[in-house]
Amino acid sequence: MRQEKKAILIAGPTASGKTKLAIKLAQCINGEIINADSMQVYKEVSILTSKPSFEDTKIINHHLYGFNSVKKNFSTGHWLPMVSKEIKKQWKNNKIPIIVGGTGLYFKALTDGLVKIPNIPSNLRLRIRKLHKKIGQKKFFSLLVKLDPLAKKFILANDTQRSMRAYEVKKFTNKSLFEYRKKTKSNFNKKVFRKIFINIPKELLHKKIEKRVEQMFDEGAINEVKKFTKMKVNKELSSNKIIGIQEINDYLNKKISLINTKQLIAQKTRQYAKRQFTWARGHMKSWDMVYSSNINDLLEKTINKIS
Repeated sequence: MRQEKKAILIAGPTASGKTKLAIKLAQCINGEIINADSMQVYKEVSILTSKPSFEDTKIINHHLYGFNSVKKNFSTGHWLPMVSKEIKKQWKNNKIPIIVGGTGLYFKALTDGLVKIPNIPSNLRLRIRKLHKKIGQKKFFSLLVKLDPLAKKFILANDTQRSMRAYEVKKFTNKSLFEYRKKTKSNFNKKVFRKIFINIPKELLHKKIEKRVEQMFDEGAINEVKKFTKMKVNKELSSNKIIGIQEINDYLNKKISLINTKQLIAQKTRQYAKRQFTWARGHMKSWDMVYSSNINDLLEKTINKIS
C-alpha cells in the first residue's frame, strides 16, 4: 500500500526553536528538512542567519541551505521551483519533506502559488520607495487605498513591503495585485500540507533572542561580517538586509560600542519577530498553532496535529 503523500510545514518567529523541532520530528517520521528561510540560502553567512549547524546536518539531511552567493540575487521566484523539485524528490525516496523557516512569503508561494506579474522597472520601484520614505507608512497606505481600493481588504495597514509592492504593480500595470492573485495556483494539492506555526510567548522569545545574539558573537559573528564586507556586495542585494551586518560594521568603524551593537541586533531581531507574528495573523489563519517550553511535549503536540 502506497504511503499518503504529505509535506510538513513548520513556521514561526526567529529563535522560536523551529530547527530543533524539525530535527526531532524528522527522526520520528522518516523525514528530511528543506529550507524556507530567505537568509539561510546564503553560503557565506551562517552565524548571523542561524543556519543549522554541521552537527544538525549529520543527524538529518538538510536541503536548500547555504547554496547561493551573497553576491547573487535570490527571490521567492527562484526558491519555489527548487523547493517543489525537492519535495517531489523526497516523496520519490519515500521520505516526508519537512519545510522549515521564517519567511512567510515562501510558504504562501508554496501553498497558494506565485503571482506572475510583469517586471517592474527599477526607476519606478526606486521612485516609490523614495516616496514611502518621505511620507511614512501611514500616509503611503492611504495613497495606496485610493489608488487600489482592494488593498484595504488584503494588506495590513503596517505592512510596508506589501504596500509598496501593491502600489508599484498598480502604477505600472494599471491592474491590482489582487486581480493577478485570483489567477494564481499552487503546484500542489493543498491537502498534502500539514501546517504548524510555533506560537511562542513574546517574553520568552525575547529572552531567547538575547541569548542567541550572545551566542552569535561567541561563535565569531564579527569575523563573519569582516569577510562579508571584504566581498564588496552590491548594496541593492537582499543579503545586505541580514540583521547584524550593518550593526557590526558600525562597531568595527567605531561608531557604536560592542554593548550597543548587541542591544541593537537584539532590538532589530525582536522587530523582525513581531513582523513574522503580524504576517502569521494575516496569512496563516488556517495553520495549527502549537507551543510548549518542553521540546518533547512540543513534538508530541506537533505529531498529533499532522497525523
